[in-house]
Amino acid sequence: MANKGSGLIHKLNKMRKLPHLSVGQIWNMSIGFLGIQFGFALQNANASRILQNFGADVEHLSWFWLAAPITGMLIQPIVGHYSDRTWTGLGRRRPYFLFGAIFAALALIFMPNSGSLAAFIPPMFIGAGMLMIMDASFNISMEPFRALVADKLPDEQRTKGFSVQTTLIGIGAVAGSWITYVLAEWLGVSKVAEDGSVPFNVILSFYIGAAVLVGAIIWTVVTTKEYSPKQLKEFGVSPESDDLLEKDAGFMQIFKDFAAMPKTMKQLGLVQFFSWLALFGMWVFTTPAIAQHIYGLAPNDTSSALYNDAANWVGVLFGVYNGVAAIFAISLPWIAAKIGRKNTHAFSLTVGAVGLISIYFISDPMMLILPMLAIGIAWASILSMPYAILAGALPAAKYGIYMGLFNFFITMPQIVNGVFGGPIIKRLFESQAVFALIIAGVSLLIAAISVVFVEDKLDVRNKKAPLETIN
Repeated sequence: MANKGSGLIHKLNKMRKLPHLSVGQIWNMSIGFLGIQFGFALQNANASRILQNFGADVEHLSWFWLAAPITGMLIQPIVGHYSDRTWTGLGRRRPYFLFGAIFAALALIFMPNSGSLAAFIPPMFIGAGMLMIMDASFNISMEPFRALVADKLPDEQRTKGFSVQTTLIGIGAVAGSWITYVLAEWLGVSKVAEDGSVPFNVILSFYIGAAVLVGAIIWTVVTTKEYSPKQLKEFGVSPESDDLLEKDAGFMQIFKDFAAMPKTMKQLGLVQFFSWLALFGMWVFTTPAIAQHIYGLAPNDTSSALYNDAANWVGVLFGVYNGVAAIFAISLPWIAAKIGRKNTHAFSLTVGAVGLISIYFISDPMMLILPMLAIGIAWASILSMPYAILAGALPAAKYGIYMGLFNFFITMPQIVNGVFGGPIIKRLFESQAVFALIIAGVSLLIAAISVVFVEDKLDVRNKKAPLETIN
């Protein structure tokens, strides 16, 4: 066994390493994520508002949001599985970016206009359907981006790659979160609509989001080239790549890969579960929570000017936490080098938990900026550190499928929260949505504790020694 292990390491050391990419190349390969997050931020900040405009109540909001994680759970493993086996003139991952962007843009255009079909189907059901299509399309684009970082960057650049991706996500999310407020308060676009319809500032922001999304994806498609199967084999990254189109290509292989997931992935799954349980609760319930707890509105008040002021302010707040995430993400590689990736993630999640819980004790809308600073630190880490830890534990030929399967640990907690969150808030807390944010804070604390027990391994393909555990 010792000779066999020594032979493997000698063979790996003789292989060409993945080349380091320039700063510009790393940024170009993730510009498309800026567009995806612009659209995703529009969805997060405005979907509950749109559905409430169309007649949904607080209890049922989380049920309509179930469309998003269910489609993600179904689509991402399939996209990951087949993107590992796709070799076209556009490469391995880029066809999925482009396809997903087009359909997401169409959903962004149609969702706020769902009321125009009210004569045939209740608009909130059409809106929920558009939410499903939108999120499915985001998912088609999103996970291949994660896999692309693992495809193109050596282990020592991956934390930087995912942190750059997080920075661009933050920039896109700030723009997507703030745009409804900017259109209404700075440019004078109407922010009030009749009952059963969506204000024009929201509709216009979704049109702009569609254009930004498609443009950013095209930027990445044009500026980023992918390695061919032959090159990947030379780098020792995917020695099986010549056989990918024939070997284990059946759909059942997805289930086999899930059963054989690495230990690190299972451990990170628990961290992700509680992290995304918290995030889903925050996205669904922040608008009604702020409207009720800070602005003093009744749960059924969803069309007044004051409600729309509250909803627009939530967009600004979401922009704040995304902006903080964009800035903090730049420092993550430095912090991780000092205290380790696990400790960095645990610290960030704890800070975010404190921020969420503190919202209960705030009465001034302006003071809500403070907890958003804390949430931004957690969000930056959630978007990068788990993927940086995971990439080194995965077989290179299966980056796509395992990045897609990793999404189970993101979508499952959202489904759990979606099914039970609304009824819990209505029956236990008399529809006071602020308690959903407290539950989210406690969930982040559990995630912070769980990450301490994750095994973080260096990537053996780019090292001169066997796998080593790092802090």
